Amino acid sequence: MPNSDSLTELIPVDLGDGVIAQIEVAETGREKVRAGTLPFDSVGRAIAKISQVIAAPIQAAKPTKATVKYGLAIGIEQGSLVAAIVRGTGTANLEIPLEWENKPKSDKPAP
Repeated sequence: MPNSDSLTELIPVDLGDGVIAQIEVAETGREKVRAGTLPFDSVGRAIAKISQVIAAPIQAAKPTKATVKYGLAIGIEQGSLVAAIVRGTGTANLEIPLEWENKPKSDKPAP
């Protein structure tokens, strides 16, 4: 169902286990956005991989605490959902904070 205020459309996506969510997708004017229900797993895989790539250097540096936020916009390319990293502005559809905290190891064994 298109949003009349801007060129966006809600697309049903399958989150797995029969759970359907609506994702707002911006129309580019090059092609129609409507593509039926799409699987969300490609976006989930992108989030996992991006998070792994971000985590590796942070874990190697071993800071006491680190927080990273990145934003993703969801789009459709060749009939599939894709995740695009966007600037840290309010235009991101998903903002994903990652946080690590290294606690000092205790000499006492855990009970």
